[in-house]
Amino acid sequence: MLRHLFIKNFTLIDKLDIDLYEGFSVITGETGAGKSIVLGAIGLLLGQRADSKTVMKGAEKCVVEAHFDLSRYDLKPFFTENDIEYDADDTIVRRELTAAGKSRAFINDTPVALTMLRELGERLVDVHSQHQNLLLQKQDFQLSLVDIIADDAAQQAAYRQAFEDYHHACQQLQQLQTDLEQSRQQTDFLQFQFDELTQARFVSGEQEELEQRSDTMSHAEDIKTALYEADVALSGDSHGIVAALKSATSALHGVERVFPSAGELAGRMESSYIELKDIAQEVSARMEDIDFDPAELDSVNERLDRLYELQKKYHAGSVEALIALRDELGQKLAAIENSDEAVSELQARCQKLKADCQKLAGALTKVRQKAAHQIEEELRQRLIPLGMPHVRFTVNIEPTELRSNGQDQVAFLFSANTSTPLQPVAQVASGGEIARVMLSLKAMISGAVKLPTIIFDEIDTGVSGKMAECMARIMQEMGGHGRQVLSITHLPQIAALGTHHYKVYKEETAEGTVSYMRELTADERIGEIAQMLSGSDISDAAIQNAKELLRMK
Repeated sequence: MLRHLFIKNFTLIDKLDIDLYEGFSVITGETGAGKSIVLGAIGLLLGQRADSKTVMKGAEKCVVEAHFDLSRYDLKPFFTENDIEYDADDTIVRRELTAAGKSRAFINDTPVALTMLRELGERLVDVHSQHQNLLLQKQDFQLSLVDIIADDAAQQAAYRQAFEDYHHACQQLQQLQTDLEQSRQQTDFLQFQFDELTQARFVSGEQEELEQRSDTMSHAEDIKTALYEADVALSGDSHGIVAALKSATSALHGVERVFPSAGELAGRMESSYIELKDIAQEVSARMEDIDFDPAELDSVNERLDRLYELQKKYHAGSVEALIALRDELGQKLAAIENSDEAVSELQARCQKLKADCQKLAGALTKVRQKAAHQIEEELRQRLIPLGMPHVRFTVNIEPTELRSNGQDQVAFLFSANTSTPLQPVAQVASGGEIARVMLSLKAMISGAVKLPTIIFDEIDTGVSGKMAECMARIMQEMGGHGRQVLSITHLPQIAALGTHHYKVYKEETAEGTVSYMRELTADERIGEIAQMLSGSDISDAAIQNAKELLRMK
């Protein structure tokens, strides 16, 4: 419930600081006095878009703040999920807008995103204006009303999950069929590529080995010459390093007895001798391995040319990449070969999921049909006192294809008299009739939705006299059981039945036009309602009529 509203520097409102109460309250004022401005400020608290032009001229920023009592409503999970401090007795929602266009939102002094403010606002306040009557033209809105009365959230959740599974499976089937159709059109080409790569008989690592062999054989003469020169230097008969090192070692051993240091040197030279002798033997052996074979070189280069050709053709950087491509093509061909089986399996899954959806949708339809009968009966009972003694109202539910909200198409059919056939309510009902239908529907669902605050913005357009009083009685009823109903009205019959009466008015100041809102005293209410009855010239009869209307509450 909205307990307190504070507005500062918003359009024509310099400062508004006012308490509000549970039950049925009314707000009156002349056209243009600023009632829509108050609603606009409340709209900011509900997460509507902000415009810097709404900041009062000359002010740096505007502030709109509301205090809510949520003690009778189960909203704690919202605060817990969003990590916001919860105070059931005094929840503070604030919106700030600077002249530069910067907007900030707070819930209990915690900065929040506009989407979060909007989510909470939808649970706190329902603003019903004249344009909302146009919702009766929309079948989704009509279906949502039926679902509210049916209290079928659990059935909807079960169906929605089944529908999502079914829809996802259908998408998979469609994608598989599309992919397979494209693949079938390319089967011959894929098979040619696979055969070509398979016939190449790739071996991982072969390219590096072949490149090394080609390079070696291409420089065979240079390699043999270098090995020959190294062999002569190491093992030559006359000047070989190995033989000379062996002689030097023997010479040092010969004087080791008289020159001990020679033994140490000889030992070091023996190690070098052993290493060089081993190197000399390996050089000699390598000389035997190097043999230039033109036919083998041609064969190696031919294989490399083939590898390079395939890499260029398939945009691959290595033999390993070609192997991976070959395996991928093989998998695609195998998938095409087994495609019928895969499609059949997925089709069977889709059929099963569709059957599950239809079963849950059927259960949902039964719940909705039961609620539809309840709506028809209760709405007729509410509309008869509102000047429609011969009203007929039917909630028509027709089957349709499976959709995210079930397989039901809902239409509200209406006739105000016995001679007119039932037709969609938005097509045949007058503005006043639609207003009465919407009010009756709101009265029905207000208890089910458990909204703390409902605001009616001139919903009484097109009605007067006794009908206005009946509509006011309905709003009184809605304001019971801890709920709060505010009605912005131009009708004295409605204004007189409010427990609390607020007036919005304008005054000219040195700074310009300023709008104000205040709660009227008992005597002020008499004058306000008398003025609504007779205009600016208040007669004694108007005052007497105002008193009579006020006694009726």
